[in-house]
Amino acid sequence: MEMTFLQEAVVFLAATVIAVPLSRRLGVGAVLGYLVAGLLIGPSAFGFISNVENILHFAELGVVLLLFVIGLELQPTRLWTLRRSVFGLGALQVAVTSLLLTLAAIALGLEPVTAAIAGSALSLSSTAFALQLLAEKNQLTTHHGRASFAILLFQDLAAIPLLAIIPLLGAGLAVSHAWDILAVAKTLAVLALIAVGGRWLLRPFLRIAAASANREVFISAALLVVVGTALLMQQVGLSMALGSFLAGVLLADSEYRHELEADIEPFKGLLLGLFFIAVGMSIDLGLVARAPLTLLGLVLGLVAIKAAVLYAIARFTGQSRGSAVNLALYISQGGEFAFVLFALAANSGVMDKPLADLLVAVVSASLAVTPLLVTLNDKVLKIGARADKPREFDAIESRDNPVIIARFGRVGQVVARILRTQKIPFTALEANFEQVDFVRKYGNKIYFGDASRLDLLRAAGADKAKIFVLAIDDVEASLKTAQMVKTHYPHLKIYARSRNRMHSYQLLDLGVTVLMRETFLSSLELARDVLVGLGQTTAEADEIARRFRAHDEALLDRQRAVRHDEEQLIATARQARDELERLFEQDRAAVKPENNV
Repeated sequence: MEMTFLQEAVVFLAATVIAVPLSRRLGVGAVLGYLVAGLLIGPSAFGFISNVENILHFAELGVVLLLFVIGLELQPTRLWTLRRSVFGLGALQVAVTSLLLTLAAIALGLEPVTAAIAGSALSLSSTAFALQLLAEKNQLTTHHGRASFAILLFQDLAAIPLLAIIPLLGAGLAVSHAWDILAVAKTLAVLALIAVGGRWLLRPFLRIAAASANREVFISAALLVVVGTALLMQQVGLSMALGSFLAGVLLADSEYRHELEADIEPFKGLLLGLFFIAVGMSIDLGLVARAPLTLLGLVLGLVAIKAAVLYAIARFTGQSRGSAVNLALYISQGGEFAFVLFALAANSGVMDKPLADLLVAVVSASLAVTPLLVTLNDKVLKIGARADKPREFDAIESRDNPVIIARFGRVGQVVARILRTQKIPFTALEANFEQVDFVRKYGNKIYFGDASRLDLLRAAGADKAKIFVLAIDDVEASLKTAQMVKTHYPHLKIYARSRNRMHSYQLLDLGVTVLMRETFLSSLELARDVLVGLGQTTAEADEIARRFRAHDEALLDRQRAVRHDEEQLIATARQARDELERLFEQDRAAVKPENNV
């Protein structure tokens, strides 16, 4: 008897609720739990669900949303900061691993094109699996954790051209020549439409949705952008994931990036979990039973080749032996993109279905091997356990300091030096581990950690502190931290550093009343010295600076109310300029008679 939609939904939810917590408790990660759950409820085991293909097609939306979120995170500034690790370590790993796996596949009898697709797909590791495993073991901030992230980021980028090329190869085989000029032209036209039109249309569209002041409308608009772009790409024969990735990149620098990521995250998590369940359902236990030694040999070969390449690259780039071993263990598995690529290759006619099924089983089994290898190293071998300890945040000794300083850069250090002269104890927090190491060389006691995290604030004694100095220079991080402090520690009075007027407006909206624009006072002091240099007395220059500061702070409050209306903002600025000029003109007129006496 065929199950209804609600009955299937209950089976999926029950399998998730049982299998995932159990797999986490066993220390093997959530992804493996999803795979095992799918395997058990699928046609190869208990057979609760039989329409695997339909479920898999629907669950591909999870991968689509994953690519969209990855695109949102790929801001040009972030890529530029990570450029050496991403395009150095990442490109080297993908190129060398793809070549070795392709040669191995040819040696096993595959055609060169099929072997190249298999080798390229198997060179990619599981971003979701590896990062989740590193996070669970508190190792994202270690040397191998940061290297893993850089390599996985490049692999996510490398998956995009593969997703675009495979359907073209399939179409080319069907029409007996390599490239269909019309299809390529159509593809380029759609890419140009998304790249150019998207930049001009996406933000206004989201602005209209945001103006409705209805969260459900905005979420619907966000999903429409992702699914609509993905569907457009599918219509020209390319991957839906490629379209969603491009939409994410186009919105990476927009003001809606964080809201989009927060709104998409629940859907992405559920659908990606459903995708892993569907992959587990598609594993053919009969195939495993018929050729267990073949499957075991392919899994061990895949993990061995990838681990060897990763270890060699890590050592070549100067990482320690322990860091290299950990890097090799954590990302030596196959990845979720391989599931998509093999299914795409089979549907496009580039790869036989039995071969695609075998490779899917190999990737799934490699996911199970990774936590076992990591656990073996942690419990028995212990290579790199001491040399590369994780740093989420440092242990904080005292919880009774009255002042907490968030960010120990130029501003935070000056505040700290003055407090130290008055014997006032403080706790300094710094999210950049390199800055922590550098400052500690000079005898300063600061702690590594992100001040926007509630657990770190609790460890820093925010419940007993009186003053919170918000000296973070990054605007987004500053606002996130201010919001966290205001929400959970409303008694803490925030003294904030702001980058500019817009940053000041946003801090004021959060309830921060004591703030200082970082260049305002230094510019005011410089102008005062210029006046003295031009012949004004020190007292006159001081008074002019004082009155200008009072006027500008009053203007800041006035403009805050109209900052979203450009015409009103310009009008108030001009009005304030005229008022200031009249004010000083009146002062000069009042002083002249006295000078003539």
